[in-house]
Amino acid sequence: MKTFTAEEVAKHNNDKDCWIIVDKKVYDVTKFLQDHPGGKKVIVNVAGKDASKQFHMFHKPQVLDKYGPQLLIGTTGQPQESKAVVKAPTTPDPLTNNLFGDLVPYGDPAWYQGWNTPYYNESHKRLRAAVRAFVEKEIMPFTHEWDEAKAMPKDLFRKSYEAGILPCVIGPPFPVKYVGTHIAGGVKPEEFDAFHDLIVTDEISRCGSGGVVWGLMGGLGIGLPPITLFGSEYLKDKVVGPCLRGEKVICLAITEPWAGSDVANLKTTATKSPCGKYYIVNGEKKWITNGVFADYFTVAVRTGGPGMKGVSLLLVERTMPGVTTRQMACSGVWPSGTTYIDFADVKVPVENLIGKENSGFKYIMFNFNHERMGIAVQATRFARVCLEEAMKYAMKRETFGKKLIDHPVIRYKLAQMSRQIEATYAAIENAVYQFTIMDKTEAMIKLGGPIALLKAQSTQVFEYCAREAAQIFGGLAYTRGGQGEKVERLYREVRAFAIPGGSEEIMLDLGIRQAIKQAEMVKAFTQNSKL
Repeated sequence: MKTFTAEEVAKHNNDKDCWIIVDKKVYDVTKFLQDHPGGKKVIVNVAGKDASKQFHMFHKPQVLDKYGPQLLIGTTGQPQESKAVVKAPTTPDPLTNNLFGDLVPYGDPAWYQGWNTPYYNESHKRLRAAVRAFVEKEIMPFTHEWDEAKAMPKDLFRKSYEAGILPCVIGPPFPVKYVGTHIAGGVKPEEFDAFHDLIVTDEISRCGSGGVVWGLMGGLGIGLPPITLFGSEYLKDKVVGPCLRGEKVICLAITEPWAGSDVANLKTTATKSPCGKYYIVNGEKKWITNGVFADYFTVAVRTGGPGMKGVSLLLVERTMPGVTTRQMACSGVWPSGTTYIDFADVKVPVENLIGKENSGFKYIMFNFNHERMGIAVQATRFARVCLEEAMKYAMKRETFGKKLIDHPVIRYKLAQMSRQIEATYAAIENAVYQFTIMDKTEAMIKLGGPIALLKAQSTQVFEYCAREAAQIFGGLAYTRGGQGEKVERLYREVRAFAIPGGSEEIMLDLGIRQAIKQAEMVKAFTQNSKL
């Protein structure tokens, strides 16, 4: 690459011939002037000069990743002479050996920043590195573009499968029968546990878009487990492999215009045809993640009497006549395809019944723990994203003659965000650890209440951090795109996490009711054992 002196760059100093220097690299931005979102005058004012300080004041580094390659023409200064290779010391440096990421204070979990942990081993570290590399290459540069388009490319599913990431979304055990043994980071299937599941969700959520996260893993993570856990071999062979390989998309359809958290009172019906070979499905579903582009729908229907004992789960296929979908206009999570679904006399073969008839409510409750845990992990990472973005911005933005970070009130805001995030993540790790010890039945009985409280805790922390980050960014957090892009988007998406999967009010009540119920059971058992 050609090397230019500062004097040579200075000759290209007008709107007809405009070069600038950013971080010792020379860019010819002449043809880019008309496309610059802030107008060409801003760039012309620094034409022929080193604009590094001005660039970083108003742009994120990712801007250069996107536009830099086609504008870069050289560097400044003398070419560097080749230096002898210095071998790394054989003894790891204890201060840096366990560090990972950008090391923004509290911008990643404590174990990323050198803290000791009983939860993670080398396989977790390898998976973490592999997923982060994938997200930073295949997702983060395009997040804003996909969000504005309210859609994301279908080949992202295939890419994430080929990277050994997509099958991890449904949690352990790893589905070797349907996708083989390839897991990102060289993790062995027998090693794959709930902490690997946590890492995948957490790292994908670093993209800072609930819409992209839910678009990729929202429907899969909650729509497929009922089939893997309770479906017939026929249904598993039909659906599991194609969905985990990114060839097909599945979603979970429970919520209705008149039944959200009140699952037991849903109204969509499935009545047996006279021949007994089909269920005839009629009804509507609303706010269904991935529904607009899903191939399969795991649908909660009423096959029996009123209440929870009359609910079943059916696999409905898009190709079945009578299924119509339309994307809803929501405040956020746009690429996830939030959908209104209408089922009009849809003939569903009885073979598509998931598990036993009228046992669907139990399957739904079983599924809720993993769904709510996923929401808690995502919301907590989104809170971290808000903190990380605010921290980095505060370290470079200057007001009243000093950087924002030097104002006590800003440090106070960052401290309040940090303490809440760290406490919530510690609770998440504690809950995830229980999944590695308990069997599925014990986990369903014991963890439903604590996870409900954790879901409410995480979304309230997310809301707090989104607000405080927006205050630190000021007007930039009110503008789509630019430096405040992630914070602006996440601020809009808070309600999408506080309500779906069980609203905060329902979760808080459930958490206490479950705790009281379990305490009474333990007390009764203790008293009986003394008799």
